[in-house]
Amino acid sequence: QVQLQESGPGLVKPSQTLSLTCTVSGDSITTSATYWNWVRQPPGKGLEWMGVVAYQGSNYYSPSLKSRTSISRDTSKNQFSLQLSSVTPEDTAVYYCVRARGVSTIFDYWGQGTQVTVSS
Repeated sequence: QVQLQESGPGLVKPSQTLSLTCTVSGDSITTSATYWNWVRQPPGKGLEWMGVVAYQGSNYYSPSLKSRTSISRDTSKNQFSLQLSSVTPEDTAVYYCVRARGVSTIFDYWGQGTQVTVSS
């Protein structure tokens, strides 16, 4: 069973950097053809894909967030992390880490999500 668990502060001040970590068990983040994503859902809105780190280390980001987003990984800890800089209250959302796999890159395993509120 693949499990993903988000962790990090639930409250971030405006203009600061939002930092979250996803801990993966049951699979390696270097497993061939796996893709490790961050997705968020603001209150009352739909899911928004933010970006991904692929199994070989390549990064891809949503164009709307690319300038503020960085996704990194620590293979020794089987973790990958999200940094979103210069946050505003519009970044308040539930943040999910998600695995995708294979040529189809379907999202097959999700973390439970973690609420992050941007407020002073």
